[in-house]
Amino acid sequence: MTDMRPILIAGPTASGKSGMALRLAEHLGGVVINADSMQVYRELRILTARPTAAEEARVPHALYGFVPGAESYSAGRYAADMACALADARREGRRPIIVGGTGLYFKTLVEGLSPIPSIPEAVRAHWRAAAADNGAAHVHGVLAARDAAMAQRLAPGDTQRIVRALEVLDATGMSLADWQRLPREPVLDLAETIPLVVAVDREELSRRVDLRFLSMMEQGALDEVLQLKALQLDPTLPLMTALGVRPLLRHLAGELSRDAAIAAGQAETRSYAKRQVTWTRGNMIAWNSISTQEMEMSVADFISFIQAHH
Repeated sequence: MTDMRPILIAGPTASGKSGMALRLAEHLGGVVINADSMQVYRELRILTARPTAAEEARVPHALYGFVPGAESYSAGRYAADMACALADARREGRRPIIVGGTGLYFKTLVEGLSPIPSIPEAVRAHWRAAAADNGAAHVHGVLAARDAAMAQRLAPGDTQRIVRALEVLDATGMSLADWQRLPREPVLDLAETIPLVVAVDREELSRRVDLRFLSMMEQGALDEVLQLKALQLDPTLPLMTALGVRPLLRHLAGELSRDAAIAAGQAETRSYAKRQVTWTRGNMIAWNSISTQEMEMSVADFISFIQAHH
């Protein structure tokens, strides 16, 4: 019987996992499904390292570039969209190759999310505006007055999570902490997948990050950010926090030289990659670790390798 278990490939940015996912999908008749929180957005193909149009033409891809940057995409929506993508793959007889660097998305898939109802857009907009107008410390103070237990769990500067806690409290009348204690329903059973996490030497990872950022600049990342700037999106939206956006916006505003903006973009990406490595080490202990050298095998050898180890 043909093995149709989903292959999950997690790992830090610039580790080569997307290239391997593409080759696996070609070899296995699969579909590449996104697990990166920034690659869901439409406006930044280059700067988020989304697959190119040519790569998307080689095999089917799902959950890439389909959300407007004016929206705040959530892990809850991702879980629902992934369930649909997996159903489509089953119907078409394609093996799912799920790849990305967002640990929360993988955690959502295999552990599930709290059953929090959808938050009305008006409520979300209210608290985003409150944070933008008054700052993170102010909204953290509001949360502390209304939900002290939740406020204690969040750093005063963590705007995104503070806003989330306030909007859930407002819309449901119940603390996010209470919602998080309720039973969860995973999208996938980890035991019925082949979960892989890419391990990269720290110096090698930094080298890859720096080279890729330079490549992005050569491909037109600055033009992408110029077009993004023209949209005048709320700066608290997730897409506006994509790696490289802030330093390149500062360059466009005349605050940083091109070289300084590139250096800042490389530095924040290296820092993010280190956090990804730390997260996977703490949260993906049961996953199979694969090296960059193993990722460079021929596809046939790589498939034999992962089957032998799982």
